[in-house]
Amino acid sequence: QVQLVESGGGLVQAGGSLRLSCAASGRTISSVIMGWFRQAPGKERDFVAAVSWTTGRTDYADSVKGRFTISRDNAKNTVYLQMNSLKPEDTAVYYCAGDPTIFISRDYKRYDYWGQGTQVTVSS
Repeated sequence: QVQLVESGGGLVQAGGSLRLSCAASGRTISSVIMGWFRQAPGKERDFVAAVSWTTGRTDYADSVKGRFTISRDNAKNTVYLQMNSLKPEDTAVYYCAGDPTIFISRDYKRYDYWGQGTQVTVSS
């Protein structure tokens, strides 16, 4: 099992920045894909970004490419999502997730481990 705990959400004005953190503990996570997803009220859970813990390879949704950056700190077992130039449409609950595989997937159903979520609200 992998336990994931997110932090860093909040309220920010459009154009502002936030950094989300996801602290992982439990089983060896060196072979896990770590992803961020978001879900707005009444909408499906959408892929935001993912990183391979092993290789550092990343993938981003088109809607956040160039604005968001996913990174990992192996020593702290923590994954970050730096969000810049935030827009009102980025408002959602953001979830950290882990997939025990070596291939990055954008399908949330592939991910076995989930954090509790953190609210991000961007005001216009």
